[in-house]
Amino acid sequence: MLDIQRPDLVAGVAGSGTMGRGIVQVLAQCGVRALVFDAKPGAAQAAQDAIGKSLAGLVQKGRVSQADADKTLARIEIVDSLAAFKPCHVVIEAIVELLAPKQELFKALEAVVSDSCILASNTSSLSVTAMAAACSRPGRVAGYHFFNPVPVMKIVEVVEGELTEPWVGDALSALARRYGHKPVRCKDTPGFIINHAGRGYVPESLRVLQEGVADFATIDRILVDAAGFRLGPFGLLDLVGLDVAHGVMKSMHAQYFQEPKYQPSYLSDPRVAAGLLGRKTGRGWYRYGKDGVAEKIPEQKTPSGSSGLVWCVPELKDLLTRLGAKIEPKPTPDCICFVAPLGQDATGTALQLALDPSRTVAIDPLFGFGKRRTLMTTPVTRPEVRDAAHALLACDGVPVSVIRDSAGFVAQRVVGHIVNVGCDIVQQRIATPEDLDSAVVLGLNYPRGPLAMGDAVGAPKILAVLEAMHAFYQEPRYRPSPWLKRRAKLGISLLTPE
Repeated sequence: MLDIQRPDLVAGVAGSGTMGRGIVQVLAQCGVRALVFDAKPGAAQAAQDAIGKSLAGLVQKGRVSQADADKTLARIEIVDSLAAFKPCHVVIEAIVELLAPKQELFKALEAVVSDSCILASNTSSLSVTAMAAACSRPGRVAGYHFFNPVPVMKIVEVVEGELTEPWVGDALSALARRYGHKPVRCKDTPGFIINHAGRGYVPESLRVLQEGVADFATIDRILVDAAGFRLGPFGLLDLVGLDVAHGVMKSMHAQYFQEPKYQPSYLSDPRVAAGLLGRKTGRGWYRYGKDGVAEKIPEQKTPSGSSGLVWCVPELKDLLTRLGAKIEPKPTPDCICFVAPLGQDATGTALQLALDPSRTVAIDPLFGFGKRRTLMTTPVTRPEVRDAAHALLACDGVPVSVIRDSAGFVAQRVVGHIVNVGCDIVQQRIATPEDLDSAVVLGLNYPRGPLAMGDAVGAPKILAVLEAMHAFYQEPRYRPSPWLKRRAKLGISLLTPE
């Protein structure tokens, strides 16, 4: 195995765009001699200049010393041909995201570098195995997927193709740790880990919007305030760019042969055609001012009025008592009936409990009631009942989002989908449970990884949500993963490996 800690380690980087220059910077900062080649005249020099400015900024902020910055720049060497990569122990390509040029580059490198030199690709979506197939020594080819900006995003996916030799993944992982990144190892599958795991949050939120359950701003508020995400799915789409995000969604769906869990939404195509791409066009789901700040969309005003008599399921008794409700022991014709289903809709729950659907509302219990409460109506809930329930739930100042009937509310179905997709990833042995959760937290900035998220809520509850949604929709999109089903029934953590 290559000694990745050797002080004379030499790495080559082919391509000096945004990703390439970031890779060069982290390599040089950890003591590696970094050779840079770009076929475009002047591109490598521009990259070196940009790295110099980046380091100067770090010096100004006191994060690195001037001496260390100078040493880093001294380790960067611009070369004028691939032949200069001959002494390299590892070469990382960061060229155009097309298979044929990457294959040609690797074939050209094989004629230059030693037999023990690792050839790594920064591809985000292409098959590492297909790249390696063009090489005479496919065992030394692997994926090495960084995230932008490379010095800030402390995560790198180490992707092992069908023929990649284990020592290659070990060496690339050790190299990542040398420059302070977390290496996560995965099989060569569409989306690797992070883009694959991301098929839960945005696609299911689009499905909720598509069904008319709530508007996009309400969905964002629920998932940020109640479920704890740092950015709502529609704010995230605006940040990434709808054209980019929708392209990834369509690609993943196609590469997994129309897997229903990854189905995109028809809502995106017309918005892309209209140029409603997000921050980069000034308007996406939100409008953006010249300062790049999103417009504030006002929430529905809290109605005034008294709730009168209330009946509720046991899970809601403490909350409603604390809010001052007068709770009846049995549902009377004058009561507002509060239910708290998991995975079921308000209509089905009302009928199952023999309640009057016109006087029934539902509250999402999954994430507690402290930061935001979600109130769901049936199609026949009377307006005065809805408003009285809203007023009661908001009387202590906690915001309330009112949505239409939906199996799984908003947070239940989106979080359930995230956990389920994550469980499928580990069930398929694409990544270990630990690497999956680390990758999602560092790469997607979720509050927890999918498996830890399921454990925090309770795997049996997530399973109950998905089973109820599967029964309601009768779609394979919501079928629970075997990984989830077995661990929920055994009462063990979703992070438990096999």
